[in-house]
Amino acid sequence: MKGYFALALHSHLPFVKHPEHEYFLEEHWLFEALIESYLPLLMTLQRLQNEGIKTRLTVSLTPTLCEMLDDFNLREKFAAHLDKLIELSYKECKRLEGDFIYRDVAHFYRHRLESIRRFFTDDLGSNALNGYRKFMRAGMIEIITCGATHGFFPLLSVNEQAVRVQLRVAIQTHEKHFGVKPKGIWLPECAYYEGVDKLLAEVGVEFFYLESHGLIYGRPTPRFGLYAPVFTPNGVAAFGRDPESSRQVWSSISGYPGDVNYRDFYRDIGYDLDYEYIKPYISPDGTRVFTGLKYHRVTGQGEYKEVYNPAVASAKAKEHAENFHFNRVKQIDHLSAFMDRPPIIVSPYDAELFGHWWFEGPKFIYHLFKAIAEHDEIEPITPSEYLEIYQTNQMIHPSPSSWGKDGYFDVWINPQNDWIYRHLHKMADVMQELARRFAGESSPLIRRLLDQMSRELLLAQASDWAFLITAGTAVEYAIKRTKTHISNFNKLLSMIDASIDEGYLSELESRDSIFQHTRFDVWN
Repeated sequence: MKGYFALALHSHLPFVKHPEHEYFLEEHWLFEALIESYLPLLMTLQRLQNEGIKTRLTVSLTPTLCEMLDDFNLREKFAAHLDKLIELSYKECKRLEGDFIYRDVAHFYRHRLESIRRFFTDDLGSNALNGYRKFMRAGMIEIITCGATHGFFPLLSVNEQAVRVQLRVAIQTHEKHFGVKPKGIWLPECAYYEGVDKLLAEVGVEFFYLESHGLIYGRPTPRFGLYAPVFTPNGVAAFGRDPESSRQVWSSISGYPGDVNYRDFYRDIGYDLDYEYIKPYISPDGTRVFTGLKYHRVTGQGEYKEVYNPAVASAKAKEHAENFHFNRVKQIDHLSAFMDRPPIIVSPYDAELFGHWWFEGPKFIYHLFKAIAEHDEIEPITPSEYLEIYQTNQMIHPSPSSWGKDGYFDVWINPQNDWIYRHLHKMADVMQELARRFAGESSPLIRRLLDQMSRELLLAQASDWAFLITAGTAVEYAIKRTKTHISNFNKLLSMIDASIDEGYLSELESRDSIFQHTRFDVWN
């Protein structure tokens, strides 16, 4: 064994639940991620387990995602959505039965969707969390947490208690869903600021991931660069992201996903086919949306796209996985000359890259672990396992950083979204004061109201809203969600010393139902 390889997948979506609507467009963010990324990953892990291939993988499941995956209303909606797509796939097979160009790819999608449906229903009991629990217990994956609602810690830290609560609720939620405390955390947006390690240590977190420059620009410069973890002043381990391996997978230009044989993300029958034909399978208001049935491959930079061939794409994924493995071995060979221990290459990615953006990504993961097992030159490992072997590491002060554009914080605070933070800071101050004032409160109704105020604040703190505003994606929804949670918080606040509208409170508890297991006392 020459060195270690630590693959990590960050699985996150903001909490979106609208039980008041039969169809809500933004709920489909979760449905798409399940069909294209989360369930295919779990099916890949099942295949690796069945074949006895050693697998070590770190998966961060954010508290918001866990709460959605476990939500009965959303699970019912997802099953109905999946059945609708299966219906569409049968309809497509019939439409294309005489088309020798597209017929096979239509049948591919029908078989794929049916296998996902069987896996979700029969193997997982209609709850994806059961799959994660299974492979966690089997020792194949280590599940870590994130901020409760993916709040951007550096910008929340004006009130330190706001960050502390994001962490406390995250630990509670992880224990609720997995029965154990997490050893690691994926800092939301990989955003580090000096002093957050103290709060991590308080809740028992042992390690986190850091963007490359957060480690390299630390004080002092890390002796082994990015290829061994460091300890922060408060004793929490930081693992730095390796840019070389990340670029090979992440980049659609210079990386594997840009290969002309892979499936094209943007060509979808939801946009391509006749409106009247596709109407039952898109938004009820007539808005065209992705169905996931995409018949073309990347092909090239122009508009013309050739038909997608799943078998050819799968073979290419195997070739790329073997190339990735070869490059990691060469990289470790080079690094070993400068280190007194085997190097560890840390490769963290958004989980949605594998399957959603890069359709063949789950196959790549399968072939990568198979190549690692066959060649026996590098060892797949989780950060927890590494720290058990190497308990002595250099201490440095990491640099403030994130993995956002330009590497720092301006994606989440700029002239487009900076208005958000004065509200978040004020609300955190108010919530902290209310927690002290009502610490011994006996009224169940007041305690319910305060619990819901805490939820509304946490939901408003989600970094997703500021990000979407900057990115220009779903801007109207992001602004509305932010303002709605602020308004809900303030309306509840106005009831504390007046009469409480229990109907309004119950409505919020039903829609913004996240973290029912937490109490407002967490702010003390």
